Amino acid sequence: MTIATPGQGLHEITPRIARCVRESGYEEGLCTIFIQHTSASLLIQENADPSARRDLEGWLNRLVRVDDPLYTHTMEGPDDMPSHIKSALTATSLGIPIAGSRLVLGTWQGIFLWEHRHGRYQRRLTVHIGA
Repeated sequence: MTIATPGQGLHEITPRIARCVRESGYEEGLCTIFIQHTSASLLIQENADPSARRDLEGWLNRLVRVDDPLYTHTMEGPDDMPSHIKSALTATSLGIPIAGSRLVLGTWQGIFLWEHRHGRYQRRLTVHIGA
């Protein structure tokens, strides 16, 4: 699966993953999602109030600054090394149970691709569904 990201931030992908689960034919099992990049990550987070996402993004941007003079990996731009650090601090794969042909997520939980770079990217995900 390829996800186009318009820029840095949390981008909800729950509907696309849920569709994969429905189309898989599995009634029970596990959905594993893996992002094939080192400058973006995956997250399960609140999907009801956008301020939660904004606060998370702001917090991580304060924690991992773009302008740290200690970075030496800078050939791909000033946001590249910070994006690798953010990816290392978060997750590159998620495992979500399936029951009744649906993802077992909490009421306010959604699946997000967390783009850590500032530009537009095509992010590749592998989705594996099994019993």
